[in-house]
Amino acid sequence: MRVLTGLVLASLAIPGLASDSPLDRHNEIMSNETLRQQAYNAGKERILFCGYCHGADGNSKRDYIPNLAAQNPVYLFNAFRKFGTGERSDYVMSSLAKILSEEDKVNIAIYYSGQEVISEPPDSPALYSQGETVYSNACRQCHGKEGKGQAELPRLAGQPTEYIRNTLRLFRDKDPARQSEIMTAVAANLSDDDIRAVAEYVRSMDSN
Repeated sequence: MRVLTGLVLASLAIPGLASDSPLDRHNEIMSNETLRQQAYNAGKERILFCGYCHGADGNSKRDYIPNLAAQNPVYLFNAFRKFGTGERSDYVMSSLAKILSEEDKVNIAIYYSGQEVISEPPDSPALYSQGETVYSNACRQCHGKEGKGQAELPRLAGQPTEYIRNTLRLFRDKDPARQSEIMTAVAANLSDDDIRAVAEYVRSMDSN
């Protein structure tokens, strides 16, 4: 435990970065191949603890935990911020958000965004087809035709079914663990069958 704590608390500064804003630092890093590779390598070192749940390659080991592979990096470090402020609540993530440095968070986001998500084929073609309709009506406008999101909006393609179901129910139930006016309004119109179907659909979006 002492070793893990040390790894989590450690911080690796990337030379040549002047801005204090995570978004500005991310943009600056991504515009410079040398800095990008340094950040990627630093993030790879920092994900030892993250990998126990999210996987070393960003593909979750449990169906109720999200995949971080190929996730939008801006969304990832915004998620860190929300866990730190209480806008999102999870025992492990809320604790990590308070002890990881800003540089760690940016590096971890860059590392995981560079991994490939592993999608699975649908278990039920009928449910997949139903989910495609739900997604087109409720999700496509923000998360995109291919479910890849944009900047601060998360990638949904390839996410585990249970994670999607649980998250949509939290929004629908206005649970304080997840706060978003837009998502609360969208989820309010989804039935349990809609949620089950769209979860099946997004899990398999990249498998075809």
